[in-house]
Amino acid sequence: MATTEKPVIARYKDRMDKAVAALKEEFGSLRTGRASAGLLDQVHVDAYGATMPLSQVGAVSVPDARMLMVNVWDRGLVISVEKAIRNAGLGLNPMVDGQNLRIPIPPLTEERRKDLVKVAGKYGEQQRIAVRNIRRDANDDLKKAEKDGAINQDEHKRLEGEVQKITDEAIKRIDEALKTKEQEIMQV
Repeated sequence: MATTEKPVIARYKDRMDKAVAALKEEFGSLRTGRASAGLLDQVHVDAYGATMPLSQVGAVSVPDARMLMVNVWDRGLVISVEKAIRNAGLGLNPMVDGQNLRIPIPPLTEERRKDLVKVAGKYGEQQRIAVRNIRRDANDDLKKAEKDGAINQDEHKRLEGEVQKITDEAIKRIDEALKTKEQEIMQV
């Protein structure tokens, strides 16, 4: 019979931390009216017979609050990068300037801001669900460990409390990040 090892709470905390980090990364791709290099992280370019992230074919910089600049390393890819940015669904219209692309960030309408807040809310809810799924996995592992005799009932209850505590902490961080992002989006 295989022995069940005692569940390590730090492993579940690490997974929850990754869910919060993933949310912040997703928020980086949401347009807020201010220029951010992270805005183009999701853009993929057809280059050299493959699809690759924009960051592998050029450098993205932010010269001012309403402008992005992409310096394409290979002159032959400028048109492909321009097409990829136009087709990315970000509402951006790049202008070719030699080997560079200037991308003005248009101001957001009130309606578009509200839509972005809804998208941010969806991202937040997806990560809350991910954190709750991690909690469920942890509790299942604790039950199995108790059943197999690796931990006693008192230890099971104590560890279950710790899992709930780290879950509450992770959800609180998700809610704070969501609130901050919503304020950033709605700021004119």
